[in-house]
Amino acid sequence: MTDIQFETVADGLRFPEGPIAMKDGSIILVEIERRTISRIQPDGRTEILAQIEGGPNGAAIGPDGALYICNNGGFNWHESDQTGLRPHGQATDYSGGRIERLCLETGELTVLYTASDKAPLKGPNDIVFDKNGGFYFTDHGKVRAREMDRGAVCYATIDGASIREIIYPIMSPNGVGLSPDGKTLYVAETFTCRLWAFDVTGPGQLALQPWPQSPNGGRFVAGLGGYRGFDSLAVDADGNICVATIYSGEISVISPDGSSVEMIPCPDPFATNICFGGPDLMTAYVTMSSTGALMKARWPHAGLPLEFER
Repeated sequence: MTDIQFETVADGLRFPEGPIAMKDGSIILVEIERRTISRIQPDGRTEILAQIEGGPNGAAIGPDGALYICNNGGFNWHESDQTGLRPHGQATDYSGGRIERLCLETGELTVLYTASDKAPLKGPNDIVFDKNGGFYFTDHGKVRAREMDRGAVCYATIDGASIREIIYPIMSPNGVGLSPDGKTLYVAETFTCRLWAFDVTGPGQLALQPWPQSPNGGRFVAGLGGYRGFDSLAVDADGNICVATIYSGEISVISPDGSSVEMIPCPDPFATNICFGGPDLMTAYVTMSSTGALMKARWPHAGLPLEFER
């Protein structure tokens, strides 16, 4: 891949995540520590669209034009001049995991789900819509002083009437995305730094592989060694999975069969998420969370158009 040069779109953000490239050229994202939904204009101006209690994390535009938000319930935070800002376990004022809907026209916020059909939501993290208008999301769980939750992946509808746990257990699931044909669901695990693929047989329906062939029902795609963790992801138009890779500060570009893994260095150890925008979808926007910046770069491959952000 050609040399990638990042430039700053906006700074002074408080752990930005969940970027969405809008048709007007702006970027909507969450600021997890500030607990806001924010809009970044192309000139870097920042507007707060909503104050969201807890921990707004992943976000996506739904078929009705509203913003659907994975709320992780909140983190405690550590900040220093040496390492910047980073989450530090479950918040003292943790308010529970949930899925929320924000009307971008009126600012009305609605809680859609606080539990799946199996258990309370603990730390919803990332979200992707399918062509049917339903959405997959990861429940990363929460980390406490001497214990951590087992994660899950769920499928839900925007009317608040149906939510199903479809993958459990899975270790620290974070990024989630669909292949260009919608037949493969990708899930990235943070703490194992592994990418998994699941065969989609219908809306929210997966063909799971049995244990011990698979620990979670998925097919192993790729994993990285060293002190790295997989965060959120985006899929490009060629089907490559671009996974934001934290601690080492990179974007890992992984082929669908895992045979090729290319590392793109980023200027922040907490490069947490990537989305594609611009008229040709060849501008990559990356949240550099510990330093509080949204950055962009010209990307050699176009991003995959998301179902309701076309």
